[in-house]
Amino acid sequence: MANGFGSMYIGASGLQSAQNALNTTANNLANVNTEGYVRQQVVFSDRRYDVLIDPTLKTNAQQSGTGVSIGDVVHARDVFLDKAYRLESGRNAFYESCYEVTTYVEDLLQELDGEEFKASVEDLWESFQELAKTPADSVTQNLVLQKSELLLSRAQTLYDDLKEYQANIDMQIKEDVARVNEIGEAIYKLNLEIQKVESNRVETAMTLRDERDKLLDELGSYANINVREDELGFVYVTMEAVDFVFEAGYHSIEIKEDNLTGFSTPYWSHLSEPRKDLYVDVFKTDITISSEMNTDVGSIKAKMLMRGDGFGVYSDLLTADKYANVQDEVVMETEAQVDLLVHEIVTAVNNAMCPNVDYVAQSNIYDANGNLVCSAGDTIQILDVENCARGEDGQLPPQEVYIRQGMERYTTCEVNGETIYVYNSEDPANSDSLYRLGNLEVNENLKKVITMFPAYTANKAVDFKMAERLVEIWNVQGMHINPSDRYPCTFQDFYDKMIAKLGTDGNVYKSSTDTLNTTTASLENSRQQVLGVSSDEELAKLIKYQSAYNASSRYMTVIAQMTELIVTGLI
Repeated sequence: MANGFGSMYIGASGLQSAQNALNTTANNLANVNTEGYVRQQVVFSDRRYDVLIDPTLKTNAQQSGTGVSIGDVVHARDVFLDKAYRLESGRNAFYESCYEVTTYVEDLLQELDGEEFKASVEDLWESFQELAKTPADSVTQNLVLQKSELLLSRAQTLYDDLKEYQANIDMQIKEDVARVNEIGEAIYKLNLEIQKVESNRVETAMTLRDERDKLLDELGSYANINVREDELGFVYVTMEAVDFVFEAGYHSIEIKEDNLTGFSTPYWSHLSEPRKDLYVDVFKTDITISSEMNTDVGSIKAKMLMRGDGFGVYSDLLTADKYANVQDEVVMETEAQVDLLVHEIVTAVNNAMCPNVDYVAQSNIYDANGNLVCSAGDTIQILDVENCARGEDGQLPPQEVYIRQGMERYTTCEVNGETIYVYNSEDPANSDSLYRLGNLEVNENLKKVITMFPAYTANKAVDFKMAERLVEIWNVQGMHINPSDRYPCTFQDFYDKMIAKLGTDGNVYKSSTDTLNTTTASLENSRQQVLGVSSDEELAKLIKYQSAYNASSRYMTVIAQMTELIVTGLI
């Protein structure tokens, strides 16, 4: 009887285990299209054995099994594949963000108000060609002013569009940081819930783990993360080599805004002291971007690099040291290039009409208000009176076509009874002194009184030499898009080189994105082979477990019939 009932227990365990396996398989099939779901695998194990006779030197142990049970329901994942996928996913997000920004900036340059920006440069060049034919003709003079105003207007619009796009990128950075904080909080809460469920060492919190792993995958696209799980199921996350999720919570990321630009910079709240103006930035943007060092990971860092930390100006492209501040920061570098193109055109035109010569001061020079202009021995620039053009009235200094809103071109001074016109040089420390976008406009005096347009020599003759100089400046190959550019170009070619550089950068980013898309897809396919649900495989398991259930059921039927026969036979 004992063996009979023992056999019944074995059959019952088979029914139970097969039923549980069927339930698990059915759950897998039900979630075959559920995003983030990880398939569950049943692992069977033996129940305890009853020892009938202890083993001796001459006999083996005699024992009786009590059936089968579900040893575990495995949450199928490969931590190494997860780590590789999150790293490559973050790298893919980095280059994809770079490519999107580069493409958008290229579109801005080529489709400004439905017309290429280059057209405004070409139009201005054509207006100077017409002026060269009849320098004293008011029609061609007005054409120059009109095209000049159009160039400044389009350039300023383009520059403003680039600044607006920087603000848009900055808003994306804020939103991404907010989402990262949400993910950090959610992962910590899931850690606690998973620990509660699994604390009895019986149940595995499958659904909660799936949700947490999905959040970790998303987090990996924002920044470079490292994930470690302890024996209690608690996940620790480091972000950019700093603890993010830890046993007591998560370290939130805060935002500081620049007073001048309003740009946002994420910083670690627990490592910074805002009251002392000490901040530890989350993302290091001043380091070399390299796949070998894993510094090219995360969309947030990419957006910060593309946005830059300010607004580009032409002086950023004049020296290697300054260029380092905007190099590879696509929007800021493009702003500087647009500003440089306008600056070079404007200064070249003004210098052709109002040329300067070097002058060594023999004594201190003061302006009409008694302010010191330069000291004795200083070399300054003054108006070249002999070669400059004049308006019909012949007055000096002549009117320049493009003026700085905050500064006149010349300061009039008296030196030993002689009047000289000292050129107010550009000073990078004084933004009002720069011929740059935002500080430029076409001379209102010329628009009001066109006869003031510099087109005559000192003896009232038409100044054809000045007109020739204006045409010649468009043929000079003297522009470089950055200090690393070894091949000088003209004004018209400068624009083409800008587009070509953007196109080259965009192709590099796109090539990297395409390669990483393939790599990420390959890793995801490998992950899916481990964690994904295959309907064919699960259906095969369903048939297997159903057969096991049927076999256990028939076994139970036989045991029941045998037991009934024995019992009724004893009566």
